[in-house]
Amino acid sequence: MATSVKITTIGNSAGIILPKETLARLNLEKGDTLYLTETADGIQLTPYDEEFARQIEAMETVMRENRDVLRRLAE
Repeated sequence: MATSVKITTIGNSAGIILPKETLARLNLEKGDTLYLTETADGIQLTPYDEEFARQIEAMETVMRENRDVLRRLAE
């Protein structure tokens, strides 16, 4: 689904205004950070929680290092 937005002046910069429905769908609020990624299909805006990404990375490390223990616990 495509949603059009207009580029507007914000101070000395330019920005876009996201519709309320888009903010709700992405679970975003004013002040949240969005990350812009250039893909083969165009530009992608995504919310990204760096702290959550670090926690997931730590969890994956622990799971790799303790695979046998976790396997026994799952039995």
